[in-house]
Amino acid sequence: MQHTFHIPVLGLGYSIDTPLKVARYGISSVVSIVDDELTERMRKYHADLNSEPYDFIAKDRPDSRSLRITEYLNLLHRLVNKQITELKKHDFESHSELNSYFELLPENSVLKSRFRLMQELPQGDEKQKLQNELKEGIIAGNIDVNIMSKVDKANYQNGAYLGDENTDALAALRGFAKSTLSSSVIVSAGLNQRLYAYMETFSDFFPNAEGLFTKQITLKVSDYRSAIIQAKVLAKKGLWVSEFRIESGLNCGGHAFATDGLLMGPILHEFKENRTELFAELFEIYQDVLKIKGIDHDENWKPQQRVTYQGGIGTAQEHQFLINYYNLDAAGWGSPFLLVPEATNVDKQTLDDIANASESDFYLSNASPLGVPFNNFRKSTAEIQRIERIAKGRPGSPCTKKYLCSNVEFTAEPICTASRQYQRLKIAQLKILNLQPEVLKKKLDLITEKTCLCEGLCSSNYLKSDVLRQKENKAVSICPGPNIAYFSRQYSLAEMIGHIYGRNNLLNDINRPNVFIKELGLYVEYLKKEMENFFSDLNLQLDDYSAQLQASNAKRTKYFAKFCNQLMEGVGYYHKMLGMSDLKCKLWDGDQVKKLDDIINKLVLLKI
Repeated sequence: MQHTFHIPVLGLGYSIDTPLKVARYGISSVVSIVDDELTERMRKYHADLNSEPYDFIAKDRPDSRSLRITEYLNLLHRLVNKQITELKKHDFESHSELNSYFELLPENSVLKSRFRLMQELPQGDEKQKLQNELKEGIIAGNIDVNIMSKVDKANYQNGAYLGDENTDALAALRGFAKSTLSSSVIVSAGLNQRLYAYMETFSDFFPNAEGLFTKQITLKVSDYRSAIIQAKVLAKKGLWVSEFRIESGLNCGGHAFATDGLLMGPILHEFKENRTELFAELFEIYQDVLKIKGIDHDENWKPQQRVTYQGGIGTAQEHQFLINYYNLDAAGWGSPFLLVPEATNVDKQTLDDIANASESDFYLSNASPLGVPFNNFRKSTAEIQRIERIAKGRPGSPCTKKYLCSNVEFTAEPICTASRQYQRLKIAQLKILNLQPEVLKKKLDLITEKTCLCEGLCSSNYLKSDVLRQKENKAVSICPGPNIAYFSRQYSLAEMIGHIYGRNNLLNDINRPNVFIKELGLYVEYLKKEMENFFSDLNLQLDDYSAQLQASNAKRTKYFAKFCNQLMEGVGYYHKMLGMSDLKCKLWDGDQVKKLDDIINKLVLLKI
C-alpha cells in the first residue's frame, strides 16, 4: 500500500465512485454494493462520460442484481487502469497529476524520497532512469467493496422464494466474486453463516499456486472477541481473513454498533498483545482445511494479515500515534472526506449545511429500519421531510427499493419499518390499545423516527451527478460520524491528505477532545440515555408485576452494571497510559486530562 490511510465506505452513494477520484493516487477506498439500482445508474453515467459501451441490465433479468454489480465493478476497474496508464505517459512537471501522485504520499515513503532525489538531479540519463523507475512504482489504490451481512433480504418472484443464493447479500457477493477486481470484500454488521458458507464456493477466495489471493476477505469488527469468532468460522471453511478492520462502536459514521462499554484503547491493546497468537491459531486451522481441500502451497508460505483502525481520528498526531503504538498497518479516515468534493459525492446544499453545522447538529438516532443506532444530521433535508410528513398526518416513506424489508408483523412478505405501509398499520394497532398518553406518544415517536435510507443515502449522489429523475425524492440523508463537527469548510484533496500526514493543520485553534476521550464521552452519553429510557419505562410499568417483565428488568440492570464496569476498566487503562512517560505523546496534555476527568465524574454519577 502506498498510503497509511484508506477511505471507508460512506453511506450508499457518497463513495460509490470514489475509486475513480482517488485510486490513481494510490489511495484505497470502499464502494457499497448494497444498492444494485445505484450501481446500474452510475455505470451508465460513467460509461457515457468515458465513451464506454453500455447495455442496460433490466431488473427483471435473471440474476440482475449480481450482473449489475459485476459490470459496474468491472467498469471501475477498467477506468482506473486507464487512468494509471495515462498517468505514466505524463512528464514530471510542476502541478501535473504525475507529480501529484508522489507529492500526496506520506513523508516517510521510500517512493517519495526517490521522487525528491529525482527532482534535485540535473537533466541526463541518471534522472531519466530514476523517472522510469518512479513510474514503474506507481500502483492504483484498491477498489474494495462493502457488504453489510445483515442486509440480506430474501427475494421472491410471483410469491415464490428465489432461493438462498439470491438473497441480497449473497447476490452482491457473487457480483464481486465474478468481477475482474483483485481486492477485498469488507464484511460488516456481524456474522452471517449463510454468506460465509457461500464464500467457500468461489475459487478466487483461495490462494493460487503462488500463494496469492485474487479476492481477499476483510472483517470489520468492533472488538477482539467478535474478530476471533468470525475468523474461526471462516478458517474452518478454508477462508483466510486478510484484514481485521477495527471500527469504534460509536465514534464512527453510519450505523453505530455499540459495544457493551468496551473502549477503543483497550480493544486496540488486546489486538496488539495477541496479534501473533491470533495469526498462529487461525493459520493452524486454515492450513488443515487447505490440506483437506487439496490446495497445495509452499510449506514456508504464510498469508498476510493486516490490522487497521477507523473511527474519529482527527489529527496527524492521532493517526501516527495509533499506527505506531498499536502496530497498525493503516487507519481509516471517513467522515472528513465528505467535505472533499474531489473525493466524494455530496450535493451543494448538504455540503454547505454540514460545513457550517455545530456539534449538536450531529446525533445518534433510531432512524434506521435495521433497529441499530444510526448517526444522523438534524439539518438534512430527509430529516426535515420526515417531520413535515408527520405534521401532515402521513408519516413514513413510499418503499420502492425494499433493501431493508425485514418486518413480518402485519404481512406475509417482509416490509420496511420506515415505510408508510408499516407505520400506518402499527399506529392503528397502538391507538386501539388504550395506552396512557405518555406511553402512546413515546411509542409513536419511536415508530415515526424511522426514515428511508435506501433513497436518502443515494439522493445526494444523484443530485451532484445530475441524474435525479423527475419524480424521484430529492430529500438527502447523510450519516457522518461525530468527528466531522470539528471540520468547518470544504477542502481540497491535497489539503485533507496534507492534514492526515501533518503537512498542514485544518483544525487550528479547535477545542477538540482526542479520539479516545471523544469515544469515552459518547459511551457515557449513550449509557445515560439508555438508563433514562429504562427508568422511564419502569415508571410506566408500575402495575405490571409479571415474572417475564421482572426477569427482563433484572437482565437489563445486569447489562448496565457490566457496561459501567467495562467503561471503568477502560478509564483505568487510560490512566495507566497517562503515567507512561515513554509514550512521549501529546494526546494527554492538560486540557485533554481535564476533559477525561469531567467525563469520569459523569460516569461515577451514573454508577451511583
